[in-house]
Amino acid sequence: MTPAARLSAAIEILDQIAKGKMADRVLAAWAKANRYAGSKDRAAIQERVFDVLRNRALYGFALDSIEPRALVQASVLVKDRLPSSEVAGLFDGARFAPSPLSEQEESALSQASARLSETPDHVRLNVPEWLLPELRNVFGENLEVELAALNTRAPVDLRVNSLKTTRAEAQAGLATENIETDACEQSPWALRSQSKARVTHTKTFNEGLVEIQDLGSQLTCIVSGVKAGERVVDLCAGAGGKALALSAMLSGDGSVIACDTDPRRLGRLKPRADRAGAGTIETRRLRPFDPNVADPDLEDLEGLVDCVFVDAPCSGTGAWRRQPEARWQLTPEKLDAYRAAQIEVLIRGARLVRPGGRLIYVTCSILPSENDNQIDAFLKEITMFQERDWRSNWPDGVPMPSAPEGPRLRLTPNSTGTDGFFAVILERVE
Repeated sequence: MTPAARLSAAIEILDQIAKGKMADRVLAAWAKANRYAGSKDRAAIQERVFDVLRNRALYGFALDSIEPRALVQASVLVKDRLPSSEVAGLFDGARFAPSPLSEQEESALSQASARLSETPDHVRLNVPEWLLPELRNVFGENLEVELAALNTRAPVDLRVNSLKTTRAEAQAGLATENIETDACEQSPWALRSQSKARVTHTKTFNEGLVEIQDLGSQLTCIVSGVKAGERVVDLCAGAGGKALALSAMLSGDGSVIACDTDPRRLGRLKPRADRAGAGTIETRRLRPFDPNVADPDLEDLEGLVDCVFVDAPCSGTGAWRRQPEARWQLTPEKLDAYRAAQIEVLIRGARLVRPGGRLIYVTCSILPSENDNQIDAFLKEITMFQERDWRSNWPDGVPMPSAPEGPRLRLTPNSTGTDGFFAVILERVE
């Protein structure tokens, strides 16, 4: 493919993402439909797409447009540092190239440098303007460095399945398949891949020896303190990544009940559990919950569960490195809906915890309105729970992450080299 053809492909893909589709899925579908594109072409197109998604505010401001075509032009102008005349040369309407620039587009390109000389903070930091006050509130003087880290490419982290192998054995097995990894000291199961090769294509993965799971996600599972013999409920299990980790912590003795409202997501857990040898997992589909009546799906577990793990639905702001398009798809209305769902799952989960048991609240969000504010409100209303310091469940001999001080675990790409996560231990004391 020519450089211009790659730009056309990027514009086509960004058009689909602008309709609300996930970038990874659109890129995979495009590659499947365009098998003539070589690996270098696919890599270049993917890099262009993600550059635009990460810098949409800046590029949109530069050319005064968030249309995919304009954003790609700005990417070439700013990222590649090409003069506007060379950008125009790539948009010449030749075979497979984007159509020629209009007079309006030429004018916008010529004015881009002047516009970029005075950029508002939300543009420079590439975040939605309406979110900036809350982000300032949480990060303070570290705002710029934290947001810069959230706008980088995320690493590929693996969780070694302790039900089947050791970390050293998994690392050696991956090395024979040309995937070199580093051990992450904060988790006894974590490896970070140094390779761009797909782990999911390896024998090590397909035999259930490793799973793809961000280091931060693994750390929230460690905070749960799950141990052999316990009954555990993963209340918002999705496709079951954390349920698999919690099951491994049981070492085959105990049970994990993985719950979700979406049967399609929950259905993806069974083959993963079979591959991992996680026989302690059962699944339950959840119906709508009314706090004024008995739980239609979990009443039999009320007051009997050792650990309820609530990986709450949230904005996903902590995972912007992996899904940069999500920052532009989030709206105040969607955030309000997430907050309402968080309150619901906290109340639903609290009913299940036995006296002396614990409720673990986790989000992959960096926003106080989804984290501290929700926990403060919960503790004010549900007085049978008390907060415990996250360090109280940390295993001996495992280095703690360099998280900020305080009883609530806060992880960010800048501070801990992980996705952004928030985790709290709530113990039932009566």
